[in-house]
Amino acid sequence: MIPTFSILGISICTVWVPSIQLAGKKVAPWILFFICALGSGLIFGMLKPIAIVELGALAICAYLAGSSSATPLQRSIFSLLTVVEALALAMHMLPGFNNPILISNAKLSLHAAPYTQYLNFDKGAVGLILLAFLCPRTNTIADLAMVLRRTFPVAVITMTVVILTAFLIGYVKPEFKVSSYTPIFLATNLLFTCVAEEAFFRGFLQNRFAILLSPLRLGGALAILCSGILFGLVHLGGGAPYFFLSTLVGLGSGVSYSLAKRIEAPIITHFAVNAVHFVCFTYPYLQ
Repeated sequence: MIPTFSILGISICTVWVPSIQLAGKKVAPWILFFICALGSGLIFGMLKPIAIVELGALAICAYLAGSSSATPLQRSIFSLLTVVEALALAMHMLPGFNNPILISNAKLSLHAAPYTQYLNFDKGAVGLILLAFLCPRTNTIADLAMVLRRTFPVAVITMTVVILTAFLIGYVKPEFKVSSYTPIFLATNLLFTCVAEEAFFRGFLQNRFAILLSPLRLGGALAILCSGILFGLVHLGGGAPYFFLSTLVGLGSGVSYSLAKRIEAPIITHFAVNAVHFVCFTYPYLQ
């Protein structure tokens, strides 16, 4: 379990690393680590061969959806296929994945509801593929500085609004906690949740909504609203409060992405909310 997900995490991180020369050809390092993660998953029984086929199909669709050599019609068709398969994988609807439980039915603080966390290879791989092929990223220090400058105030406001709302509706209360599990949760939440969800809802969907709605005067705002509401809807299974709070997170992440035009912005915003929620308040919610 640990080797497979460690390698997958490294693969996600190396998306920002420039291509290297290998046998006379340029190869993106993330691809090499991803292949190793797939191999490790097969060896340790977390993946079946059909999972490799499904992820390969997603990678092809995502690549063609963003290819400048494809026609507009082809990009539209492959974008739709990418949406369908990415959602199916992220929602664990396709076979071939044996996602292990990291923590089972544990109470993380005195007043918290029991919490179970899975390590989801399918969702993490979806985030990696979308991040690599379809999301605009920073590639210089100046670019990163711009993202941080534009993201910081939005992340603070989003975090404050979401946590305050959750407190006022009785969803959480202050419960500070730091344990040996904290760094594990933060790392897995960042790499396998925030990256995956923001790559899909902001880097992919919101980007396309913005292009589609650009002729309208408020097209950019509508794109943020659409991606935010859709983000809330996929969390509706957690109940009405969770839907509402998730929508607020989606809107804040959408604003940061619109301002910075780089995928790091919504990832930072989303992770800031999750990290403060986990460390400083009831997690996942009051029992």
